[in-house]
Amino acid sequence: MSAIPLTVGGAERLQAELHRLKTVERPEVIDAIAQARAQGDLSENAEYDAARERQAFVEGRIKELEGTLSNAQIIDPTTLDVDGRAVFGATVEIEEIESGERLTYQIVGDVEADIRSNKISVSSPVARALIGKSEGDVVEVLAPGGTREYEIITISYI
Repeated sequence: MSAIPLTVGGAERLQAELHRLKTVERPEVIDAIAQARAQGDLSENAEYDAARERQAFVEGRIKELEGTLSNAQIIDPTTLDVDGRAVFGATVEIEEIESGERLTYQIVGDVEADIRSNKISVSSPVARALIGKSEGDVVEVLAPGGTREYEIITISYI
């Protein structure tokens, strides 16, 4: 399996989720199954079925997180010699040339991407256009709605 790029913060969040699943969620599900079993006939026991479904979800998520973390390549942009360029893990503020709208994104791996948190995947069109560029550069992004131009305002490595 190939390496999965993660930021330091992303790896910490995944480890925290894995810890919570193993120490909180898993024991709760085991208790719910035990309580449902104690009610007798399992063939028509909705609580038992729901607890088993929850158990399957929790165990699947644990396996997924363990796989991701075991193949993780944790990248800290503060330790890289990037000479002010946009790289994986960097936070980039851009301004759309046409509208003047300013946006700030952190470039992260596919596993961490969450547009609501302004984290975009390194494989997204915007991130691909930004990678390797410096402050003041203008980039063109081919988006589903057409080509857009952005100027890079600031790049930080937090």
